[in-house]
Amino acid sequence: MTVTTDVSVRKRGQRSPLASVGLHATLVVASVIAVFPVLWVLLTSLKPAQHAITTDFVKEPTLDNYRFLVENTSFFTWFGNSVLVAGVTTVLGVFIAATTGYAVSRFKFPGMKPLMWTLLVTQMFPMAILIVPLYNLMGQLGLLNQPLGLIITYLTIAVPFCAWMMKGFFDTIPIEIDESGRVDGLNPFGTFWRLILPLAKPGLAVTGFYSFITAWGEVAYSSAFMVGDENLTLAGGLQTFVTQYTANWGPMTAASVLIAIPAALFFVFAQRHLVAGMTAGATKG
Repeated sequence: MTVTTDVSVRKRGQRSPLASVGLHATLVVASVIAVFPVLWVLLTSLKPAQHAITTDFVKEPTLDNYRFLVENTSFFTWFGNSVLVAGVTTVLGVFIAATTGYAVSRFKFPGMKPLMWTLLVTQMFPMAILIVPLYNLMGQLGLLNQPLGLIITYLTIAVPFCAWMMKGFFDTIPIEIDESGRVDGLNPFGTFWRLILPLAKPGLAVTGFYSFITAWGEVAYSSAFMVGDENLTLAGGLQTFVTQYTANWGPMTAASVLIAIPAALFFVFAQRHLVAGMTAGATKG
């Protein structure tokens, strides 16, 4: 008869004390690495100009950088422009992606597969190589230096991915719900609007979050398409603090902190739906 000890026979999935310590230490290190850049930006925004690039965590803390940002720059104009562009992009992005995903999920029509392949292929192009052709196109349409030009550009980035994801989410909703809606006399759009969308909140949350972040934090297109303080978004406005030879770190980090607040609030609002929506969109195709 073979005698085994408790150490040699562990329950399945049970970790040893050493493995548990190693796992927790790894998680602590990863958390510190993830939080440190954000914390450093926050601390730098509270430093006076002469200490902005020092390694001191907190030295002579002050709100002068925030005061300078509010009183001597067009920050609120940039903020308003970003809210306009990001808000319209989010609303239109969610609506277009949801209707496209629902149509492809529920209906068969000529050109459906080429459409989905087109949406997929557009995600393979790096943003940098599209700046020049989109700039020329927007120039021909008279949309340079116009919020509408940025909105259309951001929709071309967000909608393809979101439409694919929404199709995967709608595939998880039983088609019997659509059939019951038709029995009750609803047309296809009525079924979509009244029965399917309320069940698709997790997918809509992910779509809205992705569309918002795409428009809120994007730099390349906003810098190329918009000029003049009255037209810049927040991402473009940040670049005014950087010159060829120097950078005004204090106001720039203060602006970064204020820019991050709306994105964080949006995430808090949508977070309870994000995991379910991303999982559903990823597991069905």
